[in-house]
Amino acid sequence: MTARLLPGAPVAESVLADVRARVAALKERGVQPSLATILVGDDDASAGYIRIKQKQAADLGFASPHRHLGSDATQADLLRVIAEFNDDKDVHGVLIQYPIPGHLDYDAALQTLDPDKDVDGMHPLNMGRLAVGLPGPLPCTPAGIEALLAFHGVEISGREVVILGRGATLGRPLAMLLAQKRPTANAAVTVVHTGVKDWPRYTSRAEILIAAAGVPGIIQPEHVKPGAVVIGAGVRYEGRRLLPDVDEACAEVAGAITPRVGGVGPTTVAMLFRNAVAAAELG
Repeated sequence: MTARLLPGAPVAESVLADVRARVAALKERGVQPSLATILVGDDDASAGYIRIKQKQAADLGFASPHRHLGSDATQADLLRVIAEFNDDKDVHGVLIQYPIPGHLDYDAALQTLDPDKDVDGMHPLNMGRLAVGLPGPLPCTPAGIEALLAFHGVEISGREVVILGRGATLGRPLAMLLAQKRPTANAAVTVVHTGVKDWPRYTSRAEILIAAAGVPGIIQPEHVKPGAVVIGAGVRYEGRRLLPDVDEACAEVAGAITPRVGGVGPTTVAMLFRNAVAAAELG
């Protein structure tokens, strides 16, 4: 068996086409959507990610004000910039590029951001909204995974989903999202992690397996139920080399699988802009 590939690019293209149409509608009403970015320090990879997002913003018709703080910036400097963007009515969404220098407290900074401008969907209030099913910006990678499964016609409702990984940015919010009563969710969701000694007992029974551990190659073919859908969401980098959680040999067992490169990544970026345009629509 060779698994059907589930690429993220066509999913992202579909989402961004909708975003582009919504941006045009806002501009007809005299509203210029705006996504502000904050970069702290001189990390080359982070600067590259900001450039990609600014390029995408321009392509979609967003304004993209940007503030770059030096690596010696203080917590007060960062909070001051966040406050400026919070108070600016022309800024609808704000992205604080992670990671930030180690002497700064990212979580404390995030808590000062206006939750309605939080395009990453990671503010504690937005996580609470997700938990109780209230509207608000959704965490981008979990929302992108739901969109990817729906786009490729993977039935989720009523099926057993196992997530390997309990991180605050992926495993935990994804479990809440896919358990909600909605046609593209409504699953029986189990969350396990590497602290569970017999975690393969859970993954090997999953109809949909989502690897979100950030441990390179942790999912091997023997951990996958034959014919299952496998989503590789956890990665680690060794320099510029991407090391995914899911071993490529799993494609010989799975029924459908995300590619090593170009799976969840494109959908994550698309969801960031979906959150941004929704924030602009709120005014």
